[in-house]
Amino acid sequence: MTQMTLSQALNRAHHDVMAADDHIIVIGEDIHGGSGVTGGQELGGVFGVTRGLASRFGAGRVIDTPISETAFVGMATGAAMTGLKPIVEVMFCDFMGVCFDQIMNQAAKARFLSNGRFDLPLTIRTTMGAGDGSGAMHSQSTFGMLSSVAGLMVACPSSPADAAGLLKSAVAAKGPTILMEHKGLYGHADTVEDDLPAVKLGKGRVVREGTDLTIIAVSAFVHKAEAAAEALKKDGIEAEVIDPRTIKPLDEALILESVKKTGRLLVASEDAAFAGFADAVISFVTRAAFADLKAAPVAVTPLDIPVPYGRKAEAKWLPTAETIIKAAKQMMEA
Repeated sequence: MTQMTLSQALNRAHHDVMAADDHIIVIGEDIHGGSGVTGGQELGGVFGVTRGLASRFGAGRVIDTPISETAFVGMATGAAMTGLKPIVEVMFCDFMGVCFDQIMNQAAKARFLSNGRFDLPLTIRTTMGAGDGSGAMHSQSTFGMLSSVAGLMVACPSSPADAAGLLKSAVAAKGPTILMEHKGLYGHADTVEDDLPAVKLGKGRVVREGTDLTIIAVSAFVHKAEAAAEALKKDGIEAEVIDPRTIKPLDEALILESVKKTGRLLVASEDAAFAGFADAVISFVTRAAFADLKAAPVAVTPLDIPVPYGRKAEAKWLPTAETIIKAAKQMMEA
């Protein structure tokens, strides 16, 4: 066992999978040297996750691209159809709108339109999340929207071990997977197993056991939910916290088992307030376990407006552990 940050665990996982399989390539902006970088320096992407890959595996497998998400995601889709296993880095999920045709109409559909002739072992890594005042163009969390696309798998790790493990499973998958990394978690450190084992796609985990209330939380909100659960315990409320880890496929069995035990559901998500992940989970639980519910499910999400610029405005937009605590207490009193 050792301590690693989420960024370090992802970097190590890249090294592991590329050393094990020559078919894996990495594509993206500034992942190698970047424009104007000389003297053997490596930016390793905007957050340094791919640092050291170019010097170890060479420019033929670690490929810098122009600022054209449509071009390099399309290139990676074609490469995946013809035998390679690309890992693509899209700097921010806000920019995925630029290449959404390549993702939704090409990568997600190729296996189905070819009647299984083509596998699509394509992994797209991207960052998401607010918290640093970066504004509407660099702070969105779009995992709910992306998970609505048939043929895509979407994963949102909250810990170093899960980030590395989900990347390893994504690279091994036959279909396209989007790994969404909260930029506020890159520096989050935790204990990991030395070999950073793969984490199965579609398998959630119980972060904290409880009997009174189920809290489903995604990515950075897992840590807010943990803090909220500890505070609720002081008031005699035992909240169970579940991290789905993968948004699609979703571990529905784990969620239903918890809700049937507690009778209450709160979904805490940085995704869209309307028609997002929280709404999807509440909808499925209401259909599958309506008779087990003791209170109406609750969604804790940001306001239904674009992410405001600046930390003060952003703080009013983004839910906190206190927001979760307040919502949980109201549910318990209902």
